[in-house]
Amino acid sequence: MTDAEKYTRTAVLLHWGIALFILVNVILGLGANYAPTSWQRPMIDLHKSIGITVLFLVFARIAWRLTHKPPTMPASYAPWERTLAHTVHYALYLLILALPITGWIHDSAWSAAAGHPLKLFWIIPWFRLGFITSLPAPTKHAFHIWFGAIHTYLGYVLYTLVAAHIAGALKHQLLDRRPELQRMWR
Repeated sequence: MTDAEKYTRTAVLLHWGIALFILVNVILGLGANYAPTSWQRPMIDLHKSIGITVLFLVFARIAWRLTHKPPTMPASYAPWERTLAHTVHYALYLLILALPITGWIHDSAWSAAAGHPLKLFWIIPWFRLGFITSLPAPTKHAFHIWFGAIHTYLGYVLYTLVAAHIAGALKHQLLDRRPELQRMWR
């Protein structure tokens, strides 16, 4: 496989870094309810820190993608496969942007936010969204509920799309005998 058929090192690092952070965040987000009470707040705080980090990483990934043409798909891929791959990729970008943003809005509308400053990785002071924190209490509560639900449902959509993304890559690698995984690995 030539370098022209592979993603750049930066694209590979951003892809796998974002994937790893999302996996950890899924574990933290779903696991916090089952953890001992003393672990729940640190798990949620880490979940928030990783979410904000993912938001910045996905902006970096989009900027890289816009300035560095990705390798073309092999000509042997059927038109429907190309269309589906592009659709899933764009939907993944959209979700990976929407999840941290909806989580940030959800957190900014949290009634106890004022008493619990947001710090990225317990070190870097971070801000909540002022246009949300300044809402009247009933409206803010409604935002907290709505955006918590939206955040959760978008997570389920993400799981589905990630499964489709992985299934497509494995189909090309194992059934079509194309070096698909090698394109995203250096």
